Amino acid sequence: MTPRPFLLALLLAGTLALAACGSDDGGSAGGAQADAKPATSAPKKITIAYQAIPNGDLVVKHEQWLEKALPGTEIDWKLFDSGGSVNEAVAGGSVDIGLAGSSPVARGLSQPLPYEVPWIHDVIGKAEALVVKKDITSIDQLKGKKVATPLASTSHYSLLAALQGAGLSAKDVKVIDAEPDDIAAAWSRGDIDGAYVWNPNLAKLIKDGGHVLISSADLAQQGKTTYDLAVVTKDFASKYPDAVKTWVAQQDRAVKLFRSDPNAAATAVGAELNVGAEEVLPQMKDLIFLTAAEQTGADYLGGGLAKNLLAAAEFNKSLAQIPKVQPEASYASAVDATFASAVGG
Repeated sequence: MTPRPFLLALLLAGTLALAACGSDDGGSAGGAQADAKPATSAPKKITIAYQAIPNGDLVVKHEQWLEKALPGTEIDWKLFDSGGSVNEAVAGGSVDIGLAGSSPVARGLSQPLPYEVPWIHDVIGKAEALVVKKDITSIDQLKGKKVATPLASTSHYSLLAALQGAGLSAKDVKVIDAEPDDIAAAWSRGDIDGAYVWNPNLAKLIKDGGHVLISSADLAQQGKTTYDLAVVTKDFASKYPDAVKTWVAQQDRAVKLFRSDPNAAATAVGAELNVGAEEVLPQMKDLIFLTAAEQTGADYLGGGLAKNLLAAAEFNKSLAQIPKVQPEASYASAVDATFASAVGG
């Protein structure tokens, strides 16, 4: 379920009384102690939109670090299929913190949705790719073929960029809107010729006879870098800044666990995805994880990410995927490095 412009307009026209909740530092299980101090104030409940992506968010969830850091706060983890559906949830006021790709976030900020980016879950790299049948050996051979991707997702953005690079447009290809699990099922049935999708479903398609034509790592070299980002509603961040800092501390802790003990991190992620650590570890290695200290630099939360989001919005606008682009300052002000600086400093 990806957002359509009219649906977001209807949601935004309704109440934007966003749910308020919070988080803090702490917990134990498999990693070093978290760096941040306990929050001085925390809400009764935090609603978190997460996705089945093999990154640190699943480590935090599985190890219950946030629950242990905030014993007096209910942590409600809600699974979403894509960043587009997370945007819908934010517009409807049903989540406080969520995970969405950089293209959906660029779309959301262009609405504009009332959220900001305090954390980069990962730089996507090879973890998202265009997979096709064996007899297709170049992107231009996709003309007239059926290619699935979740619309309004980072994969959709990358698919459009890949097609543009090959001299094609979305009109030249039968782009099918489908969520990742549905894509894997359609591939198995032989209903589609290709798909741009992320792990773990990317790995399923490759295992089921597909091969990669181009990955998001390749597109990054062409100036189309993509990320998995955290978003927090402005209302929540203003009411519970200590809670956001604590949430960031747990995410930073997960990155450090992956670096110090990748098998332990992969075991936690695998438990959430119902697969073994040996299957998850290669998928995690296809993502680039950054510590809080690294994220505050000029290339990321310190400036580079805001430029990336503006560029993604402009690209989406050029392809008529969104109706307008906000002023540059809107994207810059939506990237908040203060929480990562407090944790990583």
